[in-house]
Amino acid sequence: MLPNTGKLAGCTLFITGASRGIGKAIALKAAKDGANIVIAAKTGEPHRTLPGTIYTAAEEIEAAGGKALPCIVNVREEQQIADAVEKAVQKFGGIDILVNNASAISLTGTLETPTKKVDLMMSANTRGTYLASKICLPYLRKSNIAHILNISPPINLNPIWFKNHCAYTISKYGMSMCVLGMAEEFRGEVAVNALWPQTAIHTSAMDMLGGAGVEQQCRKTDILADAAYCILTKPKSFTGNFVIDENLLREEGIKNFDVYAVAPGHPLLPDFFLDVDPDTLAMKMEAHGASPVFREGKKIESDKPEGPDGAKHEGPNGAKPEGLDGAESAAVKPLGPVEETFKIIKGAISEDVVRSTQGVYLFELSGDEGGTWYIDLKNKAGSAGIGEPPVKVDVVMSMSSGDFVKMFSGKLKPTMAFMSGKLKIKGNMALAMKLEKMMTQFSSKL
Repeated sequence: MLPNTGKLAGCTLFITGASRGIGKAIALKAAKDGANIVIAAKTGEPHRTLPGTIYTAAEEIEAAGGKALPCIVNVREEQQIADAVEKAVQKFGGIDILVNNASAISLTGTLETPTKKVDLMMSANTRGTYLASKICLPYLRKSNIAHILNISPPINLNPIWFKNHCAYTISKYGMSMCVLGMAEEFRGEVAVNALWPQTAIHTSAMDMLGGAGVEQQCRKTDILADAAYCILTKPKSFTGNFVIDENLLREEGIKNFDVYAVAPGHPLLPDFFLDVDPDTLAMKMEAHGASPVFREGKKIESDKPEGPDGAKHEGPNGAKPEGLDGAESAAVKPLGPVEETFKIIKGAISEDVVRSTQGVYLFELSGDEGGTWYIDLKNKAGSAGIGEPPVKVDVVMSMSSGDFVKMFSGKLKPTMAFMSGKLKIKGNMALAMKLEKMMTQFSSKL
């Protein structure tokens, strides 16, 4: 990890959302230098499900070597920000650094996002960042350090990042636009930059969004804390940048990134907004192993269906092959890619897969082989086939037939299909996340 240099000793950092997660990690990194930390967050009393309060964070910060000022602050309330800034100036004599970390998220489409949620994201993310910056700027301009750091992404105008969660994207890009504008407006006086992770980061929010097991695909908050420390210890001439944590740390000489992983060696989930082509995201997560039988979801060009070993499928004495439901296939019509995939999946289901998964998946497919299919990995020895399953469904997944084939042959990971909008999921998200592990077992047979 990036070593501390002591450059932030005696500096005062005003960090929104610092009671847990990324904000607290940045605070603890600075505290090791002996910095003063203003914990500007909402949680004063223990939350029913979320860890930590501003007071428990303050204890950790002081134990790490810093000084702490816990303040109840909802960034949607201008007066609460102003009161906390005044207390910080009275206690520490000024403000040297502002970290706009507090943020709200709802990954929902336009029709599914209540106006109340839209207002929350816009007011917490964009407006809250703008207000905190505005109120802190008079003091930042007096500082020799003078940094604002927004935890927000580079502005990627690929429509894929808007169509599935338009309101959230607008609100996060609003934070990034504050970087664009304020970096120029205060150039030479205050550095203004953005920081965003290359991969998913394990936080309470990620647990809620991804479900059980998602942490194995994440890095720890330490990587953002190290990257933030690197930015905040640079001169104020370093401004107007949209920094990706891993890229910056590589430039700083960090070579071992396993130290930041929750599960070293496990494939990592790329974060939102970074790649123009969502398929590029999928390729980053592609499992190593056998080449997929099907390419781009195209039908096999042969007069008889081929199995995973390339052999023509025939029954005894040249009998016609049977489909998933036991019906005879047409003599000269090959199985389509989806039907062939389900045939192989059915043969690959084992008691171990059923025991470890415990879920029933329904697939609503569009395109050339559109229709309803299911995989039962919950009951008895498991099953797969066309139509509705005879048991209750836990997860419904909607996607094109071509993307379904890519997903099961290893070319498109389920998490990346979901992030890029190619896959819609309803039902138990924790079970949906198990699909990726299941894919690894099936893809070697496809």
